[in-house]
Amino acid sequence: MFSVNDIYPSLFESSVSALKETPSGDISQNEKPSEDTKERRPLAEKLRPQKMEDIIGQTALFADASAFSRMMTTGRVSSFILWGPPGVGKTTIARLLAQKTNLAFESISAIFSGVSDLKKIFERAELRQKMNAKTPGTLLFVDEIHRFNRAQQDAFLPFIENGVIVLVGSTTENPSFELNGALLSRLQVFILTPLTKEDLEHLLRRAELATGRTVPLTQDARMLLKEMADGDGRYLLNMVESLYLLPISQVPLSPEDLVKSLQKRPLLYDKDREEHYNLISALHKSIRASDAQAALYWLMRMMEGGEDRRFIGRRLIRAALEDIGLADPEALAVSLNALTTFERLGAPEGDLALSQATLYLALAPKSNKVYDAHKKAQIFVQKTGALPPPRSLLNAPTTLMKEMGYGEGYCYDHDLEEGVSGQNCWPEAIEPSSFYVPTGRGNEKKLQDRLQELRSFFENRKKKQKNER
Repeated sequence: MFSVNDIYPSLFESSVSALKETPSGDISQNEKPSEDTKERRPLAEKLRPQKMEDIIGQTALFADASAFSRMMTTGRVSSFILWGPPGVGKTTIARLLAQKTNLAFESISAIFSGVSDLKKIFERAELRQKMNAKTPGTLLFVDEIHRFNRAQQDAFLPFIENGVIVLVGSTTENPSFELNGALLSRLQVFILTPLTKEDLEHLLRRAELATGRTVPLTQDARMLLKEMADGDGRYLLNMVESLYLLPISQVPLSPEDLVKSLQKRPLLYDKDREEHYNLISALHKSIRASDAQAALYWLMRMMEGGEDRRFIGRRLIRAALEDIGLADPEALAVSLNALTTFERLGAPEGDLALSQATLYLALAPKSNKVYDAHKKAQIFVQKTGALPPPRSLLNAPTTLMKEMGYGEGYCYDHDLEEGVSGQNCWPEAIEPSSFYVPTGRGNEKKLQDRLQELRSFFENRKKKQKNER
């Protein structure tokens, strides 16, 4: 079995004295904040729960039968990820779990730390394990763990395997996208949810009780404040702290006064991560479901989040092709024109063109039969290979080609009264197949009738040719 000294020998001696000076083995206890420092802490930090029972929300996580509750009850803690939005208690949960299960608590941020910082922590963890047999465990909390690259994530593997650390990572991003498979396979994933309006009200009352002051808002403004927090408890308390600084003469605030007094929070949205794909998927599927109101909502969510309008425009074009097709051929022109209009006008004027196109596509008759036909034809060609066209359809620009029979028997359809010859246009080695089967919706009703008319014509033509033989 390896030791940390074997892997990182240069760091071994540097941590021994520090650990000996810390009887509890809890690195976070080395320096206690002064009373003055405590007083200057933000309200959110002052109200940080000191017991698991004080954590607001996350009822699924703390349910009696949950894996997390079993870990707290048994004291047998395995490595896991806390995945959820900002301000829902990820750091607090990790810290209190270490406290409840008598694990030494180490904490780093993936934003400001690297492999060298991890090496020092791993070394301290193994030394702690050797020096204190009664409480050998170390819980390492890594905030924003998705910020670590693959090599940095791999550094955890041997220490998780040998029980040197219990890793608890927090992330706002989907772990299946942001963590490598080797690390993710060793971790449980617990999903945390945004705080509800009831949770936020509970938090407001806790702040009022702790400060001895009522939040200076009318009832309607209080409701708006919770909406502005968008499920983020930390952000709610930061806003409350700002409101407490207002002059007495300005309170209580109405909803309009509240909006003027506080900085508007940007909607939670990341243009190159999961939310980017979640919302564009919601927009596309709302269009497909013909829910114009929902489609407009998701469009606004992306616009307000700062999404690239050209990305939205391209997806509208795809929706026109994939979900509307020939049921309304104008849908493609509308979506193309919307993107062109935005590129000419820019935001915000050009945004209206994208809204108009979204509503048009959502309300248009739907058909995916062009999309289906495309896929069927693709699969058919892959199966049948590169068969040559019938010679009647081949051009014969040279004498040799004419002598080889190129173009022989070709019928120019426009010369016929019906405008349709019924000649064979398929490779001679295969039977004709049917890929496009239109619906009876929108413009495809006309195409359906036309296909039936042509089918009858071709069948009658074949019968006539057979009788003439």
